[in-house]
Amino acid sequence: MGSSVKKIWEWCRHYISVTFIIVVVFVVIVLFFNENSILKSMEYNRQITDLKEEIQSNRDTLEYYNKLNHSLDTDPETMERIVRERYHMQRENEDVYIVE
Repeated sequence: MGSSVKKIWEWCRHYISVTFIIVVVFVVIVLFFNENSILKSMEYNRQITDLKEEIQSNRDTLEYYNKLNHSLDTDPETMERIVRERYHMQRENEDVYIVE
């Protein structure tokens, strides 16, 4: 057991220098403990993906409401349908039954 420890120690002294250790420590600090670390970059990329999905969802919603607004401005039947469905309005002398 003593000779294997000596072999490992000799190998380390032969192949690992102070310069190598300093470089490894510097690389570890830059990659993992910096403001621009890999972990933070991965988190930022995930946030970017989530925000892009949210933007697309909002664009779809905006497009739907723009079409609805245009149809309300140009088509009286659409306006009547929307008013009847959403606000439960009715014409005079008309009975409305709401089924949910």
